[in-house]
Amino acid sequence: MKNMALLIDTNIVVDWIQKRESFHEAAAAVVKLCLEEKVQGFLTCHTILNLFYILRKERSVAERREILLMLCNDFNIIGIDNKMLVKALCSDDFRDLEDDLQIQCAIEEGLDYIITRDKDFKNSKVRAILPEDFLNMWRNYAQ
Repeated sequence: MKNMALLIDTNIVVDWIQKRESFHEAAAAVVKLCLEEKVQGFLTCHTILNLFYILRKERSVAERREILLMLCNDFNIIGIDNKMLVKALCSDDFRDLEDDLQIQCAIEEGLDYIITRDKDFKNSKVRAILPEDFLNMWRNYAQ
């Protein structure tokens, strides 16, 4: 059985780290599958950069560094290059550069799903799925 490869969108990581009410449980379950290596978890380098900024109000530099180092050690980190950046910028569906870069990274790596709550992934060539929907699918897949 193939080990599924998932791009975890920034909002899911934020839900998990900040324990956002009504989103934390599903985010934590997806992250746990990645940490336990039941699925392959991928993050983009710009997710790491964005998290450093997003977490600044609640966490010190040292705390953010510790969290981000843990993510770098426990997830596969995908970089972007000029080709991917140009593809994202030239996309006919361009709305949000960060989302389009997520899509380009997922395509380039041949990932199975993008786990996100963001609705801007409708036209993605890699299927974007809510964490709750993925977990339901995973339960059926893992049986």
